[in-house]
Amino acid sequence: MLLPAVVLLGAFTHLPAVQTVISALYTTPKANRPARFIGLDHYRFLLDDPVFLKAAWNNLIFAAATVPATILISLGMAMLVSSKIRGRGLARLAFFTPTVLPMIAIGNIWLFFYTPGYGLLDQITGLFGFGATNWLGSQETALGAIIVVAIWKEAGFFMIFYLAALTQIPPQLIEAATLEGAGPWARFRRVIWPLVAPTTLFVLVNAIINACRMVDHVIVMTRGGPDNATTLLLLYVYETGFRFWDTGYAAAISVVLLVILALAGIGQFILLDRKVHYR
Repeated sequence: MLLPAVVLLGAFTHLPAVQTVISALYTTPKANRPARFIGLDHYRFLLDDPVFLKAAWNNLIFAAATVPATILISLGMAMLVSSKIRGRGLARLAFFTPTVLPMIAIGNIWLFFYTPGYGLLDQITGLFGFGATNWLGSQETALGAIIVVAIWKEAGFFMIFYLAALTQIPPQLIEAATLEGAGPWARFRRVIWPLVAPTTLFVLVNAIINACRMVDHVIVMTRGGPDNATTLLLLYVYETGFRFWDTGYAAAISVVLLVILALAGIGQFILLDRKVHYR
């Protein structure tokens, strides 16, 4: 029964990954020039490539900002919609809606928010006396604007996992903690947080993966600009491989990205998995 799954996994995941590692060792083949073995030259070029270094730094900032913010906001939203509040169903729908919206629609919504002069953000900041800001056209604000959009879209998706985890917590535990005199913060820290730790580890791993494979938001809203201020690693792979058709160099960047993801995944499961309480 597992054979079809193993064949598909090998054909569409492991085989392309191995082929990518091999391609990174060769030059890009042209019509009148076959691929030539160059060893690790592509990786040496990466160390002197300012666009690659800029993209790696941007990706680090992007992950450091989106991952913890997404976890905290999604957990907060899940706790809110799992409590006994009026309009709980509408709140769940409102929080989850950004997840199902197509990327083009999201881009148009946020382009309206960020439009200099008459966008929603400038209308709000104008009430406090601030002037117009080119949120997506300025190097100081463009990456932050993309980060806000990513958090807004992903928090609702991860809320679903936290919502499922919260419904599995026996209410007797909360009642017992309340009878013992535990306040809201103590109940969260001593009861809820340890019991949702496996979900947090799952969300953490997936949020880091999403941060490293983010490309559609950037293409729709800034295409990496201005002056590579919002270029992320996967966008640089796309631009290098499909726009400039340097597939060998793009393969080398992809291998670096795969190594980063593998190290992050191994580190999380080895170091953090020991501190997670599984019921």
